[in-house]
Amino acid sequence: MPALEFDTADVFTDRRFGGNPLAVVYDADALDGAAMQRLAREFNLSETVFVLAPRRPGTDAFIRIFTPAVEMPFAGHPNVGCAVLLARRRGTGSARVVLDQQAGPVPALLARDAAGAVTGATIEAPKPHAAGAALDPAAMAACAGLPAGAIAAARLHSCGAPFAIAAVADAATLAAAAPVPEAFRAHLPVSQAIGLLLHTRHGPDRHRVRMFGPLAGVPEDPATGSAAVAFGGLLLAEAGGDAIAVTLEQGAEMGRPSLLSVAARRDGTGAIRVSVGGGVVAVSRGMVEAT
Repeated sequence: MPALEFDTADVFTDRRFGGNPLAVVYDADALDGAAMQRLAREFNLSETVFVLAPRRPGTDAFIRIFTPAVEMPFAGHPNVGCAVLLARRRGTGSARVVLDQQAGPVPALLARDAAGAVTGATIEAPKPHAAGAALDPAAMAACAGLPAGAIAAARLHSCGAPFAIAAVADAATLAAAAPVPEAFRAHLPVSQAIGLLLHTRHGPDRHRVRMFGPLAGVPEDPATGSAAVAFGGLLLAEAGGDAIAVTLEQGAEMGRPSLLSVAARRDGTGAIRVSVGGGVVAVSRGMVEAT
């Protein structure tokens, strides 16, 4: 099998070496899932995207998304980053790219600078917000290496990928958190949730968050779009009303500061639809042997 081209980029940032790194492997139709998983483990980034030919009319590509340990039905920074890199690669003048995946088609609205270059994208999650089961707060605190009383309530939330979401009191508590894999194995298996998102308010319409997913091969993620949309759905469900817009800060504790712009709205049926967007900066390009 010939070598395949790939690009890497930093997502949810406007500068190199910030945000969340992503690898995108093109023309990967000949690879099976096992080969994709091996390559994702080799890249060892929070996610690697494999671009395949479109399978559905009205879409630009079918993609598969892998962490170093598992395949994801949907993830935020892979969709944002892949949409931008694919638009640059194909030289499209279109306003959007539609990426199909296991969770369904994901439209990405492209952002351009004054010269017309694609600089970022905003995606809408493929599923409406859904709240799941309540979780034991003490168990979630144990997963985050925090005292039992540090978390008052926790619940599963999803917009295409499930996450446990819980609030902590302040930025100091958030900074003190650290994933405990043994507690995740006992209380939050990857079959139940991709990981645990902790959040605290950090100003008007602004929150600071961290996401731990050790059983998915991501001990901590610098920017988690799929968790961000789930959190945005939670915020609108709690606030009531028709729409909200917030900014999430993530990755500072890892030395990879990220900014995620999240907007949630109620559609005509009352369901909550959520989008997330940010900048994308190219980092590298190369060839990879697939076998």
